[in-house]
Amino acid sequence: MAAVLRAVTLSETRGFVKMLIDAQSDRILGLTALGVEASEMMAAVQTAMLGRLPYTVLRDAIFTHPTTAEGLVFLLATVPAKAMQQSAD
Repeated sequence: MAAVLRAVTLSETRGFVKMLIDAQSDRILGLTALGVEASEMMAAVQTAMLGRLPYTVLRDAIFTHPTTAEGLVFLLATVPAKAMQQSAD
């Protein structure tokens, strides 16, 4: 949560965010978020999951600043290159 700019502005950086992604389809399988305003982030991920969107849609999105959902961009930018390469094949 220390990388979530909304959490930083509220001085509440305790917590974490973890996402499970299928490396073959790039679909989001699940999300765990514990921290300030985590429900905002969960709502965005739930919408992507219901729409069967790949995680790259959230990674490449432009979110309002500063919001908790904006933290998804930073989280998904850390997906290992190997998983991203598999999706390109």
